[in-house]
Amino acid sequence: MQLNLKKPLLFFDIESTGLNTSKDRIVELSCVKVFPDGHEEVKTRRMNPTIPITPEAQAIHGISNEDVKNEPTFKQIAKSLAIWMKGCDIAGYNSNKFDIPMLAEEFLRADVELDLRKAKFIDVQTIFYKMEPRTLIAAYQFYCQKDLTAAHSAEADTRATYEVLKGQLDKYGDALKNNVDFLSEYTTRKKNVDYAARMIYNENDEAIFNFGKHRGKKVIDILQKEPSYFDWMLKGDFPLDTKQQLTKIKLSLREDLSFKK
Repeated sequence: MQLNLKKPLLFFDIESTGLNTSKDRIVELSCVKVFPDGHEEVKTRRMNPTIPITPEAQAIHGISNEDVKNEPTFKQIAKSLAIWMKGCDIAGYNSNKFDIPMLAEEFLRADVELDLRKAKFIDVQTIFYKMEPRTLIAAYQFYCQKDLTAAHSAEADTRATYEVLKGQLDKYGDALKNNVDFLSEYTTRKKNVDYAARMIYNENDEAIFNFGKHRGKKVIDILQKEPSYFDWMLKGDFPLDTKQQLTKIKLSLREDLSFKK
C-alpha cells in the first residue's frame, strides 16, 4: 500500500553513544524520505559523537569509536540536515520516546533551528503495541513475513519501520486510516510540552509536570510557589529542550503578571 501523503514523511532511526538524551550523542542517522508521489530519498550518515561510545551501546549497534573517529560531527552536518528535513512529517519506531528527543537535543546543541513541533509524529511502535505487542524484529516478521537479519543497523531498522507501517495499513484496513493526521494522533500517547515529556499538557491544555514530587501539578503554580525549583531544573541533568520550554513558561508567566499590574 502506498502511503496517502500531503507532504513528505521522513522515517528515521538513530544509533547513539547511550540512552541519556541530555548527555549522549548520535553516532549514526538513517532517513528514508517518502514523497507524496511515492518516490523516496535515502540518506545514512555516521558521525563523530565527540564522546566515547559506551560498551553497552556498541554491543547493540556494533559501531566502535574507531569506526567514527574520522566522521564529521553532528554540528558540521546540522544545517544541511535541517534544510533537508524542513517541511516533513516524522515517523519512526519508538521515536516519540527516544529518537525525536535525541535528535532535537542535537540540533539545539549545534545551535541550528529546526522546529520539529510543526511536524506530525507517527510512532510505528505504538501502532504495533496497540495492535500486536512485540519488538521491531517480530513486527517485521508479522507484517512483512521477512526476517530482519541486520537489526540495529540504522538503515535496516529505518527501512523495516517504513515497510511495517505499510504492512499495518494493509492488515488493519478501516481500523487505521491512511492519513498522517490520524496516524500521528493515534500514536501520540500524551501531548508533550517538551520532547522528553518531563512536562505534558492536561485535559485543560495546561502544562503540568510529568515526573518527581510535583507530578501532575501545574508548572505555573510550582514556579510561583517554589521559585527554587526552576533553578534546580536549569542546573540539573535535563535536556536542553526541557530547560528551554520551562524557561518559556516562566517568561510567559512574568508577562502575564506585568499585564495585570
